[in-house]
Amino acid sequence: MAIRLRRRKGRGLIRGLGGAVAGEEYGSSAVRTSVRRRGIILLPNLFTTGALFAGFFAIVQAMNQNFEAAAIAIFVAMVLDGMDGRVARLTNTQSEFGAQYDSLSDMTSFGVAPALVVYEWVLHDIGRWGWAGAFVYCAGAAMRLARFNANIGVVDKRFFQGLPSPAAAALVAGFVWLAVDNRFTINELWLPWFTLVITVYAGLTMVSSAPFYSGKSFHLSRSVPFWVMIVILVGIFFVSGNPPVFLFGLFCCYAVSGYAYWFWRYWRGESNPARPVGKPTGIAEVD
Repeated sequence: MAIRLRRRKGRGLIRGLGGAVAGEEYGSSAVRTSVRRRGIILLPNLFTTGALFAGFFAIVQAMNQNFEAAAIAIFVAMVLDGMDGRVARLTNTQSEFGAQYDSLSDMTSFGVAPALVVYEWVLHDIGRWGWAGAFVYCAGAAMRLARFNANIGVVDKRFFQGLPSPAAAALVAGFVWLAVDNRFTINELWLPWFTLVITVYAGLTMVSSAPFYSGKSFHLSRSVPFWVMIVILVGIFFVSGNPPVFLFGLFCCYAVSGYAYWFWRYWRGESNPARPVGKPTGIAEVD
């Protein structure tokens, strides 16, 4: 009888040890799972890295006096930057790391890169006015991105508060591309000063309160009328015909659309839809 009891105790001990080992294995697997979940999500951050590389490439090309390639690289960065947020939302892979990484990438590609490109191109010819204008643009991009992250959840998502930094970069880079492609004479007196006006306008408009349509209410998964496809085809036709002229004209219209819409709402006695309402959530997202 005693022997049987000992065996049962032994079996119970073995079972207890087995349960402890199983619990240990489960705990270690849970730790491994949590470690894996804390890793970097690859897909959307690949697009962000591509945008960052395009911005850095634009700076290098400007240093090499290849301004057409620098301007095109900024447009490539703009396309990639527009894809990373949408890919993250479509695949449900949004993360705080991705949002912060996107902001730093935007500062390089749409803040530092356009300022250095336009300064190396023609603004250095007017001395302190040139580098001061480039700095106004760079500082405007930094403050615009900081304000965007601080006002998450308190601004109508249909509108941007101020000109978004990719559009401001496209305005500046588009003029550089237009001037170089159409062989504008850089030594002309009016060209550096006109470039300065565009650069300062883009920098100040980024920190304004003018409402600019964000396009976030447009979903690719929804059905659209047939004429929308016709408009897209016509747009592709014009872009392929003369890309710098069409793109610069398009972003010029967008850069003044916010002020026009703001004035129209003011004239009708309506409030600015881009004004913050409530308290910020403090959680950043991809612009």
